[in-house]
Amino acid sequence: MTDVLAERDRIEKQVAGRTLIDSLADTVERFGDEPAYSDRNRVEEGWRTLTWRETRELALDVAEGLAAMGVQPGDPVAVMASNRIEHAVADMGAVHAAAVPMSIYQTLSPEQVSFVAQHSGTKVAILETDDHLGRWKSALDADADIRVVLIDAPSPGGDRFSTWDELVAAGRARRAENPGELEERHQALTPESPATILYTSGTTGNPKGVVLTHHNVQFEAVSTLEAAGLLEERQKQISYLPLAHIAERILGVYGPQMQGSHQYCIADPSLLLATLGEVHPTAFFGVPRVWEKIQTGISAKLAADPNPDNVKMVQESMAAGLAWVEAQEVGGTMTPEIEEAYRKADEAILGFLKLLLGLDQVRWAGSASAPMPVETTRFMAGLGLKVYDVYGMTETCGAVTANGPGGFRMGTVGRATPGMEVTLGDDGEVLVRGPVNTPGYHKQDDATRALIDEDGWLHTGDIGTIDEDGFVSIVDRKKELIITSQGKNIAPSNIENYLKESPIIGHAMAIGDGRPYVVAVLTLDGEVAPVVAQQMGLEFTDLADLASRPEIRAMAQQAVDKANERLSRPEQVKAFELLGTEWTAESEELTPTLKLKRRVVNRKYSDLVDRLYA
Repeated sequence: MTDVLAERDRIEKQVAGRTLIDSLADTVERFGDEPAYSDRNRVEEGWRTLTWRETRELALDVAEGLAAMGVQPGDPVAVMASNRIEHAVADMGAVHAAAVPMSIYQTLSPEQVSFVAQHSGTKVAILETDDHLGRWKSALDADADIRVVLIDAPSPGGDRFSTWDELVAAGRARRAENPGELEERHQALTPESPATILYTSGTTGNPKGVVLTHHNVQFEAVSTLEAAGLLEERQKQISYLPLAHIAERILGVYGPQMQGSHQYCIADPSLLLATLGEVHPTAFFGVPRVWEKIQTGISAKLAADPNPDNVKMVQESMAAGLAWVEAQEVGGTMTPEIEEAYRKADEAILGFLKLLLGLDQVRWAGSASAPMPVETTRFMAGLGLKVYDVYGMTETCGAVTANGPGGFRMGTVGRATPGMEVTLGDDGEVLVRGPVNTPGYHKQDDATRALIDEDGWLHTGDIGTIDEDGFVSIVDRKKELIITSQGKNIAPSNIENYLKESPIIGHAMAIGDGRPYVVAVLTLDGEVAPVVAQQMGLEFTDLADLASRPEIRAMAQQAVDKANERLSRPEQVKAFELLGTEWTAESEELTPTLKLKRRVVNRKYSDLVDRLYA
């Protein structure tokens, strides 16, 4: 406990009395002429880039523009846009107007948007496209006082609509007329003022608005970057996750403002792998699905190689890579033989593979948001890549445990980050206490009391374990544990991760709560499965046709059989269905960060599940 409090005090001294406005000003002083944000918008080819000084100046223009629109300190300003310069600048501009920026998931339905707008009391909505404007129509019809700024979408006309360029121009003129107005707003902000409200994407029910303060986000940024070994150097990163997601906000908005890193923003996550090959980031965060895609892509190409000598060489090299990473785990032992074997493997093929993937310059690679399959972690280790799994949630402002250069163990989510306390409740629930915990949900006091107890422990809703070296493992969501009709407690994510090790399986959901046994609903990987089928000489028209082919269904059965070999009898999948459609955030089965919406899947496929039990 003494060490935790000492670490906490050390970080508190770094962020004491400061807001994000102070941090950005310091970063501009140190790195003003260095690149800050790049994207592909408003240019015919290549990237457009703003320096940190240009970013801050544009944010100040936006702040004055928002003030001219009537935005008062504490007013919520919603942003629905892809990852682009205007999104980051809108966020900073709202902060500099002493308002509260809220990035809103682009996949929310009109009904969910209306709920968020009404519940938060949104004053201004900054929207990128016609689609976004359509999603906000109901909210705008219900509240005529919401002003709208359109980044790319054409204006419908009327006083309530402005373009982004008009907002910036109005703010620039106002800054020239009243140079001291923003400073008065800055002085009114405190570290405990809200820096954002993040409405969780929600796997069930209406989203909750998580309030995060300037103190929360700055402590989290320092603690996380320190645990990752990234605190002292500027990084080159790719921003592709929704900015409504806490990981992207810490790594793509708050951390860079304090560190001066360079973000390459891409609007379409499907362009990620190509962008990796172009940018070659020094730090890269991927949700588990991204790492799984890389694994299945390499595995599929390896399986298609007709030269067995090539396959053997890669397999032996990856075995050397895995041994090298394992030797560096806590409790491992590095030897000269392991070092030499890895050096040769890296020179022979591993370095080339990392170069092809665009991961050759990565000094830190991380994963979070959902359980990382340990086999995927080990596969990446075979390339000589340490993918550090971390754990946290929106309510803890991001990571509260992390693997990192200072200590890691594959298959775990690491140890408590500097300054944070992590323990287990009587039922195994992970409890967290420290400066990153949210002060509560916006306008939902009952939900806040259920989240944080009288002793300050935040109840995560996750079941976990902690080993003798302090490494935390997450078993599953407390509410998602399957309890069969025989009373057996089963973690579905464990089963699902085994199933997804097959290159043709895109997503998997295990079902069995209140039922006599476990069944599974599977989807094909829309990219890999067709390639595998073509290599097998199969002709097909689409995924639905492919899912019906006996050869593909046999491969799905093999995936189930292989998973069952590693599961206890109550956990084993007794029946499955292979769907001919993909699950996406747009088709509702997944959240914007690619987590399963179990209630949605159960509802949409209830007849299918009933047939599996018939």
